[in-house]
Amino acid sequence: MQKKHSKYQQFAAMCGIVAPILFVGIFTFEGWIRPGYIPNEKYVSELSLGDRGLIQIINFIVFGVLFFIFARAVASEFRNKKVSQTGPTLITVFAVCLFLSGLFQMDVMTIPPSQVSLHGIIHGILGGIAFLLMPISCFVFFRRFNQDPTWSSFATWTLLMSVLLSLTLALFIVASKFTFGRNIFHNWLGLLQRMVLVPYLFWLFTFALAFYNKRYNTHNAKNE
Repeated sequence: MQKKHSKYQQFAAMCGIVAPILFVGIFTFEGWIRPGYIPNEKYVSELSLGDRGLIQIINFIVFGVLFFIFARAVASEFRNKKVSQTGPTLITVFAVCLFLSGLFQMDVMTIPPSQVSLHGIIHGILGGIAFLLMPISCFVFFRRFNQDPTWSSFATWTLLMSVLLSLTLALFIVASKFTFGRNIFHNWLGLLQRMVLVPYLFWLFTFALAFYNKRYNTHNAKNE
């Protein structure tokens, strides 16, 4: 039974490794080849619109499923102490938000506020939650890693990411939610969004990779 659990943990870690690579790779490639799409100006979610929109919709859904599997494995691994469950819960919610973002598409950016659809409103709420969770989840995991000798080497990296994400998220909020910010950064909103999203996904990738290595080493040690 323990051997099966260890194998599942390794599989879940691989899901966490693959998910960010696939997600970023697909939306980056699609952004390059999509006619009329300018990555520096347009949000990632705008790739869900148009004739090729199904590709990004599936991208959201696949990421959500893969990362949900990893997040629950992390929850199983970090069972002790309240802070340990807070972190896994936050990345689980993040995975669910991205999964649902594929089901509820955004509206086109030029639509008048009076014509915003229900699915567009839901997508905006999901996006807001997901982006707020990025620096928060890093800070929560920093506290967990800092208390655990097994993960203490990952604590400084996680703290640096929580600070970086807090700064880039603050800039993105100013640029996208305030009139003076939109006037200044209207041609760079896509880039500013990616300055939050991509570093966080990179941190998730490194977390999943470290998780896999720890589970692999533990599994090998028990078999020796």
